[in-house]
Amino acid sequence: MISILAGIGRIFLEFLASVGRLSLFLGNSLWEGFKPPYFFRQILRQFLEIGYLSLPVVGLTALFTGMVLALQSYTGFSRFNAENAVASVVILSMTRELGPVLAGLMVAGRMGASMAAEIGTMRVTEQIDALTTLSTHPSKYLIAPRILAGVLTLPLLVMVADIIGVFGGYLVSVYKLGFNPATYLKQSWDFLERADVASGLIKAAAFGFIITSMGCYQGYYSKGGAQGVGKATTNAVVSASILILITNYLLTAILFDA
Repeated sequence: MISILAGIGRIFLEFLASVGRLSLFLGNSLWEGFKPPYFFRQILRQFLEIGYLSLPVVGLTALFTGMVLALQSYTGFSRFNAENAVASVVILSMTRELGPVLAGLMVAGRMGASMAAEIGTMRVTEQIDALTTLSTHPSKYLIAPRILAGVLTLPLLVMVADIIGVFGGYLVSVYKLGFNPATYLKQSWDFLERADVASGLIKAAAFGFIITSMGCYQGYYSKGGAQGVGKATTNAVVSASILILITNYLLTAILFDA
């Protein structure tokens, strides 16, 4: 019994140590990011990699999600003669939940792994130590630009994902299910509210912070050569994905007073 309790206590203490290390890491990175000098080329590079280069995977995911959502909604609502609700379900689901969550998970898989691998490789090859030797703070040069780019570009990606997802639902509803195009668009517009879009964008900004923070954190503290970098990459994607789902629930409960 004592050994079991000791094991539980050890795991709990390791968890608290990890949370404390992560908090100090993020606090230091944000503090250094606000102080000059600013590395604008690094910031623009991260905007390009996180935002523009993630558009194809996010767009395809949103398109087929909207198409499947329209099909499944129609199948379910047709049992109750409520087919007219398909448009409202598609646009509300995309803007409130599916757009932000799926975009966040796709970017986590793509950029979270990339950041952890890049920074982890720099750590094990002592390039981060070289930055410190050259009087360049690693948090300012490596971490802050990624976090800033993630927080600002994820909402833009989600806006694009919402539009593409709704368009996918429109294509299926009009050209496969036989909906009237004008009626479908009017129903979509009538049911859409600013709060729905705003909640999705708030979630996207939070997800962007989570993705970049976990990718940078896991890479920065990686060790053990190539095997350590691989482990950091896996941990970055898994931890970011889990935190995205948890944060999504918490923000939904807060924003909609559930």
